[in-house]
Amino acid sequence: MVDNVGLGSTANSALQGGQRTSQQSNQTNERLSTGQRINNPLDGAEDFFSAQALTSRAADLVQVKDQVGQAISTIQAADVGLEAINDLSGQARTIAQQAQNTSDPTERARLADQFNQIRVQIDSIAFDSGIGGNNLISSVQDTLEVSLNEDGSSSLAVQGVDSTSSGLGISARTFGSDADIDAALADLSSAQTQVRSNSASLSSSTSTLQNRIDFTDSLSNTLEQGAANLTQSDLNEEAASLLSLQTRQALGANALTITTNNERAVLGLFG
Repeated sequence: MVDNVGLGSTANSALQGGQRTSQQSNQTNERLSTGQRINNPLDGAEDFFSAQALTSRAADLVQVKDQVGQAISTIQAADVGLEAINDLSGQARTIAQQAQNTSDPTERARLADQFNQIRVQIDSIAFDSGIGGNNLISSVQDTLEVSLNEDGSSSLAVQGVDSTSSGLGISARTFGSDADIDAALADLSSAQTQVRSNSASLSSSTSTLQNRIDFTDSLSNTLEQGAANLTQSDLNEEAASLLSLQTRQALGANALTITTNNERAVLGLFG
């Protein structure tokens, strides 16, 4: 009697087919669970590394966008400072006009003191209008260099302008004479013109950088989508494939059982 027999070629073929189907099912299940058609170089080296390159560049662009955003904040801080300085210059003009309308030396001296205090406030605002160590309107103003792409080959330089009282040409006054008051009013008129011009220039730079942020954001999203197109699975297709594989696996198991039983029945005739 034959106690132990090996599987015949038909059974072996069915068994190997079932193993291949099982491997394919595992792979399809992984794709469904991760949403990725390609998870490593073995799944497709060319697409895997191409997707990695796209994702890496997208990450670099996100860093560029953050840096540009920080530059915009620095410019906006300077612009807020210029707005406050313009308002203070308007107050100083009102004080000088009041001095112009009185001949009382004591009153003029009092108004001159207020005028000079405003100069101090202008200086304080100019020095406080920076972010992260960058100040575009202080007496030692910075030039803000902003990289616009990941390798720094494209950039924008935003030149700061001294917007302290001295930088704007607003001198200390005594209002001891009409000429001194007239000079103060002329200084303020020139200073306000300069402040508005500086503010317009900064606003233009802000607009340019904001457009660059929008472009960089769009490009980064495009790169991420390109990477996804190379590696992501079509979940509907994978689900249909899994159903087909499960059906094939079940049929293969039945076929293997039938084949094995038939072979054993034949061998039993020789027992």
